[in-house]
Amino acid sequence: MSFFGLDKPAPHSEDLELLTTAYDNVSLAVIESLLRGEGIPYMIKERGVGSAVKIISGLSSFGTDIFVKKELYETAKELLEATPEGEETENEVENE
Repeated sequence: MSFFGLDKPAPHSEDLELLTTAYDNVSLAVIESLLRGEGIPYMIKERGVGSAVKIISGLSSFGTDIFVKKELYETAKELLEATPEGEETENEVENE
């Protein structure tokens, strides 16, 4: 049984794959920036009744699903996993 649609990804097209779910605006902005920077098209959809909540309060704790085309899923997933927290990126090392 679904509790307001929160137990599964937002409805989406069959040619899209769920990349990840962001639970705050900062995470969402970082992920969107990474995908845009690499030219990977994406679609975001609020989970459950999150759209209405986000309009009213400016944020939603239900989560925002981020989808990419199936053929770009592996590339996008590798991009998100490329710099784990705590590791310096090449640019940070060069600037020191």
